[in-house]
This record gives sequence, C-alpha cells and structure tokens, in this order.
Amino acid sequence: NNGCMRDPTLYRCKNQPHPRTRNKYNIYPTYDFACPIVDSVEGVTHALRTTEYHDRDEQFYWIIEALGIRKPYIWEYSRLNLNNTLLSKRKLTWFVNEGLVDGWDDPRFPTVRGVLRRGMTVEGLKQFIAAQGSSRSVVNMEWDKIWSFNKKVIDPVAPRFSALLKDKIVTVNIPEAQEEMKEVAKHPKNAEVGLKPIWYSPKVLIDGADAETLTEGEMVTFINWGNIIITKIRKNSTGKITSMDAKLNLENKDYKKTTKITWLAETSSASLTPTICVNYEHLITKPVLGKEEDFKQYINRNSKQEELMLGDPCLKDLKKGDIIQLQRRGFYICDQPYEPISPYSCKEAPCILIYIPDGHTKEMPTSGSKEKTKSETSKKEVGTTVKGHSASLGADVSPTSVSASAQDPLALYRRVSAQGDVVRDLKQKKAAKEDIDAAVKQLLALKVEYKEKIGQDYKPGNPPVATVPIHSSKCEVVTVTNVGSKTIYDNVAEQGEVVRKLKAEKAPKDKVDEAVKLLLSLKAEYKEKTGQDYKPGQPASSQTSVLKHPKSTETSSLGSPEAQVLFNQVALQGEEVRKLKSEKAEKDKIDTAVQKLLQLKAQYKLLTGVDYKPVSTTGAEDKDKKKKEKENKSEKQNKQQKQNEGQKKGMQKDQGSNYNLSSDGPGDGQGPKKQTRLGLEAKKEENLAEWYSQVITKSEMIEYYDVSGCYILRPWAFSVWEAIKDFFDSEIKKLGVENCYFPMFVSQAALEKEKTHIADFAPEVAWVTKSGKTELAEPIAVRPTSETVMYPAYAKWIQSHRDLPIKLNQWCNVVRWEFKHPQPFLRTREFLWQEGHTAFSTYEEAAEEVLQILDLYARVYEELLAIPVVKGRKTEKEKFAGGDYTTTVEAFISASGRAIQGATSHHLGQNFSKMFEIVFEDPRVPGEKQFAYQNSWGLTTRTIGVMTMIHGDNMGLVLPPRVACFQVVIIPCGITNSLLEEEKEALLTKCNEYCKRLCKANIRVRTDLRENYSPGWKFNHWELKGVPVRLEVGPRDMKNHQFVAVRRDTGEKLSFSEDEAVDQLSRVLEEIHLNLYNRAAEDLKSHMVVANSMEEFQKELDSGKIVQIPFCGEIECEDWIKKATAKDQDLEPGAPSMGAKSLCIPFKPLCELQNGARCVCDKNPAKFYTLFGRSY
Repeated sequence: NNGCMRDPTLYRCKNQPHPRTRNKYNIYPTYDFACPIVDSVEGVTHALRTTEYHDRDEQFYWIIEALGIRKPYIWEYSRLNLNNTLLSKRKLTWFVNEGLVDGWDDPRFPTVRGVLRRGMTVEGLKQFIAAQGSSRSVVNMEWDKIWSFNKKVIDPVAPRFSALLKDKIVTVNIPEAQEEMKEVAKHPKNAEVGLKPIWYSPKVLIDGADAETLTEGEMVTFINWGNIIITKIRKNSTGKITSMDAKLNLENKDYKKTTKITWLAETSSASLTPTICVNYEHLITKPVLGKEEDFKQYINRNSKQEELMLGDPCLKDLKKGDIIQLQRRGFYICDQPYEPISPYSCKEAPCILIYIPDGHTKEMPTSGSKEKTKSETSKKEVGTTVKGHSASLGADVSPTSVSASAQDPLALYRRVSAQGDVVRDLKQKKAAKEDIDAAVKQLLALKVEYKEKIGQDYKPGNPPVATVPIHSSKCEVVTVTNVGSKTIYDNVAEQGEVVRKLKAEKAPKDKVDEAVKLLLSLKAEYKEKTGQDYKPGQPASSQTSVLKHPKSTETSSLGSPEAQVLFNQVALQGEEVRKLKSEKAEKDKIDTAVQKLLQLKAQYKLLTGVDYKPVSTTGAEDKDKKKKEKENKSEKQNKQQKQNEGQKKGMQKDQGSNYNLSSDGPGDGQGPKKQTRLGLEAKKEENLAEWYSQVITKSEMIEYYDVSGCYILRPWAFSVWEAIKDFFDSEIKKLGVENCYFPMFVSQAALEKEKTHIADFAPEVAWVTKSGKTELAEPIAVRPTSETVMYPAYAKWIQSHRDLPIKLNQWCNVVRWEFKHPQPFLRTREFLWQEGHTAFSTYEEAAEEVLQILDLYARVYEELLAIPVVKGRKTEKEKFAGGDYTTTVEAFISASGRAIQGATSHHLGQNFSKMFEIVFEDPRVPGEKQFAYQNSWGLTTRTIGVMTMIHGDNMGLVLPPRVACFQVVIIPCGITNSLLEEEKEALLTKCNEYCKRLCKANIRVRTDLRENYSPGWKFNHWELKGVPVRLEVGPRDMKNHQFVAVRRDTGEKLSFSEDEAVDQLSRVLEEIHLNLYNRAAEDLKSHMVVANSMEEFQKELDSGKIVQIPFCGEIECEDWIKKATAKDQDLEPGAPSMGAKSLCIPFKPLCELQNGARCVCDKNPAKFYTLFGRSY
C-alpha cells in the first residue's frame, strides 16, 4: 500500500545541454535513486533522514537489495519547527515571488544562506545541533536559543566599534582636548583581536538619547577616553538639547557609578563612516500556525527597519561578512562594505550592517539608560498606563468583573478591542514581561467570553450585528424549541452535495447557478430559524436561548427575522449585479438589476433605520477586501525571478550602440566569475505562461511593479518600441500627420458625451476622486482613449472647409483598469501607444486614410517584427464603440492556439463630430453646415509581447534584426592564463576594430569584453536576450584573418573572412528576418482553416486553430457561438476560460462564399466568411 513503491522513477533522460556541464551527460538520477547508492558506496553506516521521508525508506532499502550493495541503517528524527517561521519551500517561494524578501538569502529566511547572511556562524550552528540532539518528538522552539549559542562563538572575538544615530547627534565641546590619535584594543578582554586607531578632538559627538539623561555638573565616562564633567547644556525653544560644554577629568579613575557614553570625534583627519544598520523582525507575526490557518493573514509587512548612522572611521576597513559589535547596540555583520565616492555616481556607498540577534528576550539598553533609577521610573510609568487603560474601560478589568457586566454584545466587543490596545501599548513601551503576560491573559479571557456570548470568534473590525435596541429596557431569556431546524439542516447538507456533484460533472453553468441559488436560500432560512450560520457537521441544538425585548416605537431590531430575510435578499441581489457585470451583460439588464438592488437597500434602511452594510454575519466585507488585495498582487506570483546581484550590476547599463563592457562588471572586471541561474527553467510547449514570464524577466525586458497590471519597461524592451516608433512616425509624416500632446485627464462631462463610446469603456475607466484628503467636486477620469479629450478642441479649430483635413497623432500612455488576468505587454492596465485622430470634409478621404494606416500597421508587423498578419474588418459586435466600422490586423500565436489583435484603424463617420459639434461650412452649398468625417487609429506596446510569443524559443528571446537593440554582439574567445598579454591585447583590439567597422555600416553592435564572465556564460546571456548574431573571435581566428558568426534563429555557425565582415553580416541579418517571417507565415498557414459546420468548427478550434466560417454578422449569433465554444477548464494557468470570438472579416478569405450558404448558427443566410478563434 506504499505509494512510493508504485513504479518509482529512478532517472530522467534529458538531451538538452546543461547550463554548466553542457552535453557531457544526458542521464540524471533522481534523489531517491542516488541517495541509497551514494550512502552505501561512501561507507555511511547511519543515514540521517527526517520523519517526512518515512514512506520512502522502503524504496531506499529495495534499491540497495536489488543492486546487492552494502545496506546502511536509516536513523529517523523529527524536523525542528521554529516559532514565527515557515519551513515550506512552496510558501517561502511565495515570499520571494511577491518581492516581500530580497531573495533566498534574505536574513529573515530559515535557509542556510539566510541565517549565515544574518550573522550565524557555522560553529554556532554546530554547537546548537550537538546540544539539541536527535529526537522523534515534534518540537516548536524560539529562535533565541539558536542565537544564544551563536553569541558564545562571536562574543570573544568580535571587535568593538562605535556608531551614533545620524539625526539625533549632539555636539560636546571640550576646549582643552587635543586633536590626536591613539591605538586601543579592539576587544577589551581579548588582546589577540588587535588594536584600532581612535581619534580625540575638542569637538565630539554623542547620541541625543544619551544627552537627554545628562545634567550640568554631572561626571560621565566616555568609553576609551575617561571621565568628563558636563559644564553647560544648551537647549532650543522646544527644549531639545543642541550642544554641550564639558571639561576633562582624566585624573579621576573612578568609573563605578558613572554613566557610560559612546562617542565619536569630529576631525578632518578621519572622517566618520556613513552607516546603515538594518534590523529584521519575524516575517510571520503568529508563533505557531495551525494546519488550516492561512499564513498570508499573519505576514509582518514591516519586518525590516533601517537606521542611518555615523560610524567609527575604522568601519571603512570592514569586509563583507565581518562580524563586529557596536558598543551598547549589539552585534552586527557587514552585509555591504563601505565604498568611497564613485567616479560614475559621484556618491559614496555606506557601510551596511545587519543586526545579529544574541538570544536575549528583554530589551537591551542602547542609549539614554541610567541604570536602576531609570528602569524603576519606567516600571512606574507602565503601571500608571495599565491603571489608566483600566479606568478608561469604566470598571475593574479583572475577568470576573468584566464577565459580570458584559451583557451587550457590542459593549463586550469594545472591551476586547480596548484590552487589545492595552496589550499593544505595553509591548510598544517595552513594559516588564509580567505586566504584559497579565494583560494578555485578561485579553484571552475576554475573547473566550465573547465567543461564548456571541457564538463566533472575535475579529478586529467586525463588530457583531446588534440584536437589541440601544434604549432597550429589561430583557428576559425565553427558551425556544427549534422545531424543524434539524430538517432544514439536512436539506442544506443535501443541496450542498447536489452543487458539488454538478460542479464535478462539469454541468451547464445555468444549472449550477440555479442549484447555488437554492442552496443560499436554504442557508438563509436555516439562519432565520436557528439564529446562527449553517456550519457543516454542526447541526443546531434542539433548544436555543433567545433574548426577548419589549416592543419599541422606534425602528425594528437589526436582528429581527424580517430584517435578516431582507438582509439576505440584498446580499443575493448584490451577487446578481456582480455576476452580470463580470459576464459583460447588456446594459439594460445591469441597470434593471441595480435598480432592484437599490430598492431592496431602501427597504432595509426603512425597516432597520441603518444603511445596509455587508459585514460580520456573512463576512462579505472581509471577503471582498481580501479578493481585491489578492487581485492587486496577482501578477507577482511565480514571477519575481531575482537575478544574481553581480549579474545585475554588469547588465543594467545596456545602452548605446557601441558600448564597451570591459569595465562594466563588478569590480571593474576583476571580480570572481559569477554563477547564476541564467537559462529558462520552463518550456514553451509545456508551460507557456511560466515560459513567457521567465523570458521577459530574464531577458531584462520587464521588471514587475507593486501596482497590479503595471510594469516597468526596461531599455531592452523600450528599444523595440523606439524602432517601431521611428518607422511609423516617419511614415505617417509622409501622409501629412503631425505630432502633438493632449492632457491625460478627462472631465466627466466630456467623457460621457458619447453614450455608446463610454458604455464600452466604463468598467475600465480609472477615476481621480481626491486631492490629498479632500474630495474633488467632480471626479476626473484618466484617459482610456483620447477621442473625448481631443474633439472639443477640434470643434474650436474647425470653422471652414479650409481648416480641413486635421491630421494629429500623439505618442502617450493610457490607463484601462481591466480586471481580467493581466499579462505584461499583452493585457496591462497602463500601456504606451500612438493614437491618431484625423478629420476630413468628405467620406472618401476618410475611408482612403483608414486603409493607408492599416497597411502601415501591417508593415510594422511584417517588415519590422517579421510577423505575418491577417487584414480585415471587425464585426458589428467587435467594432470600436461609437464608430462606423473598424479595420484590424490580427496575428496568431500557435503556442497557445490563440489570436491577438495587432492594431486597429477606425472610421468614426460623423458620430463624434455630431456629439462635439465639429462642423464646417459646405463650400458646395454656401450657408449649410456639414459635419466632419473622422478616423482614429492606434498601435500599442502589445506588439512587443506578440513578437516575444511568436519568435521566442526555449533558449529565450529571439529578436528580429530590424528592431533588435543590438544586431551583433562581439565576444572574444580563447583568453586563458597561458595566453600572452600581448596576444590578449591584440585580440581585444581586434574586437574593437570589428565594432567600429560595423558601426560605420549602420549595424548596431556591442562588444562584451567583461573578464569576470566566461565566454560560455556570455553566449547563454546574449542568446537569452535574443541578439540576432553572435560574432566570436579567438587567437586562432585572428591569425587566420577570419571570425565565426552564430545565428540566433537557427544556431548555425558560419565562418567568414575578416574582410567580408560588413557584407556577410548584413546579408545574414536579412536572411534571419526572412527566415523568421517565413517560419511564422508557415505556422499561420497551417493553423488557419475553413469550416462550414459548427461540428467541424468546434473540432478545428479545439485543435488550437483559428477558423474561417460562414457567418451572418448578427450580434446574437456571435454571442451564441462564444457561449457554445466556451470550455470549463482554463486554456492555460491563470487565463480565463473562453469561447471563440470573431477576429475579423478577412479582406482576402481562404475561399469564396457559395450562393445560398448558411451561417453556422443555421438560422440566417451567411454574408461572408469570418475569422473566429480564441483570442487574448
């Protein structure tokens, strides 16, 4: 019965080159197969394995017996669970992908890299493991035990230094002090640690918190100096200390009863080190999570605190990984050493120190503490605070007294909330542990009582629904028998089974919806009868105590049956409205449903006296909030693939066509070689969504952003957009189009002028409603498109036929707040585009321009991006809202079997000119006003996503040469330790010569001369980024006066003579473009077919094709086709399931429509062949 023994996998075959070992191996053993063999061969007597591998032990022994090798003994032990910590790799991956941590070596992570970066030593870890021993008991432990072992290791050897908070520094003037330097011990108890220089001067700096504790005439001890007497304290108007005067008293060696102060000398001889101290807290706020608890509810989003400090001059000498102690602050590890002013940024990099926990549980004094008297004072203050909070509750806060008085659920809720505030205040003020424990105990007692009284757990922000009028008089408890409640409970359970069964059987959506509605109504009836929510496995008891109140002349109780029934009706109607909106139902249907919802809400307010709020009883408010939060972060999931820091530094300057990278890497090319997860880990044919995400991030096109649906376009992607912009801009200027810019904000009145237009965009319009905290008098829209922004101006400018035509274009951004699954470039909330808006005096001129622009869009795809497109006209359903007709270019992505709209050119007719009064006097009929004919047309950054999807492969991005940022990358090869320095210099010079020659021939080229990366690493890197040609030059090539060119599209290696470089590479670049286009054209040809019946259409559609079908053009018919072809399961992870939609009516269909042909709906005669398919 052991599942691990059912056909176990022993090894996997993989023919693709390994990123590190290339083609050396093709077979890779699995962990389960390798483990027993390695343990046996290496002489392991006892294999230590955690208990979660228990089921695999049988497999371990079976492999050993089958191979006839020596048998080790398995010793099982339990995994150690640490409080406030997640150990699940899946959950930790979520943190990395969400960007909540820096990476897998984040100091908050329970990984070896993480704890070592935080300052854990290997020796400390060994000592803890040895002391902990082996056990099969499941143990939960605090982190402080591990850190206390670590402290024993680092305390005897960590050198001591000083640092002060930068924004709380106070100057102490000591006139008789001399500016000098002395050497003192780095460690007061260990001379072997060595000496450090310490500077003295007449002007020294101390911590502001320390200064607050000092008084005039007081003697204090400056560590590593001696006793000093404070003679004068200066304060500003607010009472804050600004500076002090003091005098030396070094002869007095009595340090026992003095305050000890850390200080730093201000001297020009040794400048202070800018320092950042980073302190980390637990990522999870709850110590131990239950199995069913969602860890995302307990995330500490402020777990990283940084303090700007001024540090000891010696901190400039720290190296990465050095562990020190900042006196009176604690132990720190150097995460990033100080770097002097850079010639590139003209800034110095501060020393970054990470605080190392030392296992203490009480707050350590850092500055401002004056031993016993101060701590006693703080205890008194804490005591006063507790009493003050108790008084604010209006009674003694002992559990018994609270229990006695808490009859009103709302009052009890407030008591729990207030006691929670008390606990938080105590923790914030670092009160004594016994005070906090007492307050927490009291809070828990109140929560238990709350649950007993209300019947549900206390939830912050969810007060209970009032069941008594505020002015209620005495109430009596009446016991009511729940007649029939058991029967209703059974009915709910049975209906729940029906719903689950329908969903499992993939029943039609309307049947499922009907069953769900019945289930909700039964649950509402159950709650009305029993007074509590339906909970599976917890039927209501036969008797329930109900509070009975005298009748009031005021409004009905919120908890009355009538109010509860009405509450449920409002909730159901709200769901109905949301459902209609999500399904993009017709506007009149939505309006009817909304009107009904408003009527129900008005009835509810009339009955109860309060507005309807979807709160506590159903938890709807919380649920919606969580849903929005989840939606707002949906992009980042499985996407935040952080590159190695060294790699980032090397690549982030990828700009300019002739940029030499010889000093671009870390350490100016002198650093160690980097090991990064450079290649793609997902296959295009296996997991398209993950592949696409990895391509656009690892090729450095996109960086994810913390606003859902918005992305950072990095230079590698923006250069493609610039190439498109340059081509298209020059072509439209030949047609007489001029560039301009209009504001991004639209007034509500202007936006809503064209009703059909705004109805289509309404759900996606983003509104600005506030200025600071002040509500705007009228909301302002962020443009979803600019017709309503530009056309009021057109109306002013056009008075005569001589003012026409107007041909304007703008390159700008627009915002469409879509709630569909966002994908970078393909569907985003903000995107870049060009939008052209033209006005003509005649229809013929306008119609001619529509097709001219469409041809330009086709040229962008075919001549620049090497992508074939289908030109056609949109159906009535899919045309631009408010326009007469829309023309389009459609591309096809075979990897997903889906089409994508490339660009559109719309003829708006006179619809918008009538709305905005764009009129001119007709020259043919003097005195008569004529409305202008208008066009609008647009192309977006979606083009980059289409190019990536179509041409990209499992090696990464493939850039067509005409839009590539760099068409050729030059990489020197064969540089080894044995190569003479003169030969190396000659090789690098040759690379630069190639670069100059190609630049003169207008070939975009780059040389990669970085020494901290191997040629193999560079090959992978530039292949991943999709550079069309890689030019390799080695010492042997140089002697033979030749070079090797490697094509990105085919991987073919070509050798050419040095003299032919420009001609041959120009030819190869053209061949690459042609090859990419032909490959994509063949793909489109094989995936675009004709079908004349619904069955044939469905079959071709399901095989991932786009299909031309006879179609009547009716909107109802198109809706039916979409519904009939919809699938229940998602086409790809994260994408919504969808039916086929009309893509276009092709200008050149695959075959002519026969006379008498019927539409596939078989209701109407067909008018034309229309291209249908699943689409982005």
